[in-house]
Amino acid sequence: MRLRHLLLLLPLSALAQTALAQQPPAQPAPVRSPEVLPGRRVTFRITAPKATDVRVTCECFVGERPMQKDEKGVWSVTLGPFDPEIYEYEFSVDGVQHLDPRNPAVKYNRGPALVSSLLNVPGSGPMFYDVRQVPHGEVHVRWYDSKATGTVRRVHVYTPPGYERGAARLPVLYLLHGGDGEDSVWTAFGRANVILDNLIAERKAAPMVIVMPVGYAYSWDATATADKQQADFQKDLIGDLIPFVQSNYRVYADRDHRALAGLSRGGGQSLNIGLRHLDLFSRIGVFSAGGGANPQESFKDVAANARKVNDQLGLFWVGIGTEDPGLANAKRFSEFLNTAGISHKFRTIPGAHTWIVWRQFLNEVAPILFSSKSQTN
Repeated sequence: MRLRHLLLLLPLSALAQTALAQQPPAQPAPVRSPEVLPGRRVTFRITAPKATDVRVTCECFVGERPMQKDEKGVWSVTLGPFDPEIYEYEFSVDGVQHLDPRNPAVKYNRGPALVSSLLNVPGSGPMFYDVRQVPHGEVHVRWYDSKATGTVRRVHVYTPPGYERGAARLPVLYLLHGGDGEDSVWTAFGRANVILDNLIAERKAAPMVIVMPVGYAYSWDATATADKQQADFQKDLIGDLIPFVQSNYRVYADRDHRALAGLSRGGGQSLNIGLRHLDLFSRIGVFSAGGGANPQESFKDVAANARKVNDQLGLFWVGIGTEDPGLANAKRFSEFLNTAGISHKFRTIPGAHTWIVWRQFLNEVAPILFSSKSQTN
């Protein structure tokens, strides 16, 4: 009996040993990138075993930084410390630009530079653009008919916390993106909705609706001239989008509760449209833009009506980073306004032509946009 039991156990033992022998080898730990270390230092990593030269570029430092390859073909470099912020970065692998394949956080752009990876370096506490435990508004993606362009156009609209349950009308900000952006960028990367949620929760800003349209009348590769792009965008904004918003959202219809602001190209649009349509807009915000090389010529009609501009603008705010290539133009425009006797606020902060600056500008301007403090000087 014992022999028979032993003979039955032998095949089972052999099967168990075979099963153990066939188990796959342990998988290596996944490559982690980017990794934010204590002290706000950051390690960037990318697997490229056949590459001979890998570098990383980031808004958090100047130029490219070479990376080192280990025996597993993983390239890495540890840099910093960096200030708390959200930065764009990318890799160069043997001269070819790459996103970070281990990082799902990306910023989508319009035009030649389509996407970039994002690095979030946290601070010791919540940043003004961080999601907090406060009431949150809603971001609506809407489509509207544009007679100006003969197309159906998309727009992002932020409504503040409690909008759906309320009855009162609200002021409205038309917020424009820059040259490589589109209508989602102010919320997806600029975090306009989060910034307003936090400001409203802290009672620093009045509840408002923010309308974020596509800043181009036609597609990026359209054959339309720059003048036609600008003219038809203005027609769409005034003739199609504003009526759509007034028909579909609980906003004031008067100019006193309507503002126009934008960054870079959108800042230029805010100047050109806002200053010449004071019947529609009573507040103008300009982020990282100026009046061009010769504002005396470009805005001579505005200078000729300086008293009207001062009487009708509750806020005229111009800001730019001290490292922005357009700083000289912005200063020249501010000097032109001073000479013309047009009241305005001119603000500079450390930074370049980046979202680091534009997020901060929105955080500064929103509290004074529709308040009794919204005076220019």
